[in-house]
Amino acid sequence: MTNTINKYSPSISHDAAFKLGLNIIEKWGCSEPQKQAILGVSKDTFAQYHAESTNIELTGDQLERISYLANIHSSLRLMFSNPKNVYGFMNMENNNPYFNGRSPLSLICSGNFGILYEVYKRIDSMKNAM
Repeated sequence: MTNTINKYSPSISHDAAFKLGLNIIEKWGCSEPQKQAILGVSKDTFAQYHAESTNIELTGDQLERISYLANIHSSLRLMFSNPKNVYGFMNMENNNPYFNGRSPLSLICSGNFGILYEVYKRIDSMKNAM
């Protein structure tokens, strides 16, 4: 039996996806443990992927995390023209009710998938409100 999801879904380069996600969070100034938590990878796997960066096999969860990172980045690029704001926003304290004075990055560094999704939704709604 043919898997209809794979038949109709575009092929995703896991290597390129990992590099994309890593590039974004590096520009946000994340530490190695923060990168691992946000991407949902263990320390050993992260080191392996970072060193080899080919033949990477990401899980659906990890691909979805990277998708949210890319969408957050896209929203920030639409909201701000200054690269300092595009990349610095995630470290800025935010006084909107959800953030309560915390930075978006401090929240997503927990590694909790639900929080990453919620931060994405909040930033995306800010973009739409502009």
